[in-house]
Amino acid sequence: MTTISAQDELFSTLLEQSFFDAEHREILLSKYSQLAKAYVDIDHSIAVLSDFQYNKSYIYAGSFGDIFGLPSHSLSIDSAFEECIFSKIHPDDLRERHILELRYFQFQKNLPPEERHKYNTFSYIRVCNALGKYQYITHRTFYLTSLPNGSIWLALCLYAPSMEQHPRQGIDGKIINNETGEILSIERYKQYDCTLLSGRELEVLTLVAQGKGSKQIAEQLNIALYTVHRHRQNIIKKMQVTNGAEAVQTALVMGLIVV
Repeated sequence: MTTISAQDELFSTLLEQSFFDAEHREILLSKYSQLAKAYVDIDHSIAVLSDFQYNKSYIYAGSFGDIFGLPSHSLSIDSAFEECIFSKIHPDDLRERHILELRYFQFQKNLPPEERHKYNTFSYIRVCNALGKYQYITHRTFYLTSLPNGSIWLALCLYAPSMEQHPRQGIDGKIINNETGEILSIERYKQYDCTLLSGRELEVLTLVAQGKGSKQIAEQLNIALYTVHRHRQNIIKKMQVTNGAEAVQTALVMGLIVV
């Protein structure tokens, strides 16, 4: 089951990018902070502005923030991950959102930096309300700006009420072109899934999924035990999860392995 720490790991790749001081950083940060706050003032929803260079988030919550127990005033946290929100999301939806965001990041990294702001993710996710029951809300992610070296710097997540509350299969996640309204076919970004793991790492993960231990894997693949451990560590890091079981679950959903 996907955990809050797994969601932290989702953004570890973002935090490991190469950064340097962006020109007029404070001016740009102030600009986007004001835009996020103005949006919330009008829509009464929740906006989270994440600064991946300094691993900070700025949370702006309207009255809808009550569902997460958020204060109505602006909140700054020393993390690029809004754990106070993730903890309320249904575990299955959190896993699917994790995969969508992973694919979104890979897709964005293959775009010119000046094109990245044109796209966002959209999904329906279930959150636990004050009555202890799950209700659907909408979630969107934007990568607002990149640094001159191509590293993604600021991201904006929007959480808002959903008019649609009927049960659905999954989160219905999409990547959308904001300029044209085009919904990208999954083939446009799923193609990058195959670049996540090497061929050998896929072999190792398949054997893990079959319930084999590291020693058995080393013998079957005729490699050193240390090499198996290294492959397993690399798989966990690349899949942005916290353990082998989560890596298997994520890989199965993404269709990277078949058991």
